[in-house]
Order: sequence, then C-alpha cells, then structure tokens
Amino acid sequence: MATSAAIRMKRANGISPMLVDVETRVTEADHQALRLWLRLLSCHLRIENQIRARLRNSFATTLARFDLMAQLERHADGLRMSDLSRSLMVTGGNVTGIADQLEREKLVLRVLDRADRRAIRVRLTAAGLARFREMAVQHEQWIVELFGGLSEQEKRTIYGLLHKLKLHLNGVAVMPSAAKTASRRGAK
Repeated sequence: MATSAAIRMKRANGISPMLVDVETRVTEADHQALRLWLRLLSCHLRIENQIRARLRNSFATTLARFDLMAQLERHADGLRMSDLSRSLMVTGGNVTGIADQLEREKLVLRVLDRADRRAIRVRLTAAGLARFREMAVQHEQWIVELFGGLSEQEKRTIYGLLHKLKLHLNGVAVMPSAAKTASRRGAK
C-alpha cells in the first residue's frame, strides 16, 4: 500500500541507502515547530507501517480490523455502529464494511440494541475475543520493540511532553473554514 507519505529507500550518490519521508524536505532554516511536527509525523508513520505489515504478515488482518476489535473488546455488550464510527474516527460506511467482513468470519455478531430496537450493536463472538487477544499480545510486544531505542526515562520524558502538548491543543480553538468566514462577511 503505497502513499505519498510512505517511507521509501533511495540511494544518495549511489553509496548508501537514505530514508526518504515527510521529514526529509525540512532544513535548519525551517521553523522549529514545523520540524517537530514533521518528526512526530515521520515517527508515527514508521510505527504505523511496521504494525500494519506485521498484522498482515502474522495474522492476515488489517490495522482497521484490529482497531475495531480493540474497541469491541473494551465493551462486552458491544457498541452501536455510530459509537464505533465515532471512537474510530471513520465514517459509518467504513465501520459497516469492516463489520461485514468480521461477521462473515464469525468474529463479530450484530444484535438488536435492547435500549433502542431501531439500533444495531456489534459485539465480539467468543472466537473474535480469542483472536483479538492473541493479536493484542503480539501487538504490545511489537510496540515495546519499536520503542526499544529509548530508555525508560526518555519514554517518560517524551510522554510527559506530549501530554503537555495535548493539553495545549485541547485549548486551541478550531479556526473557521475560509468558506464559512467568507459567507459570514457577506451576511453583514
């Protein structure tokens, strides 16, 4: 699965391989915040690509399927499709497609919501729970391995700094889109 942000290997001057990614284009002249953003994005993409490949190779599954099963594992009674969509931050159509696949494999089951008979809940079957737990153990080991280049103190420091950034971002107002701003100006 190649994307514009995918990591590629390239020979620099024909001598040794050089990683090319979203961070490659920045220079010391670029703002520190931009360089930090692209470094975070680059690390995120590398970790995500590793996890995607390992899930595919070890379990013949996708990260999206793993994420959906992870949400269901936390809720024994299952979740409504709309709640799954919201928690996974994807469209309802994406959730429906993944749930359809998992249901055909008998890893999830659709049931009527007892509180609202118009709604459908999706929950893991016993086989789905067993399969997810098998993947989750391996997933955790992969994450530990991928962060193995950092000491425990370095991980705590980065975690704390990212918490500080997250709190700041939670307080930053979302800027209105250009179209909304223009339409408001025209309404005056």
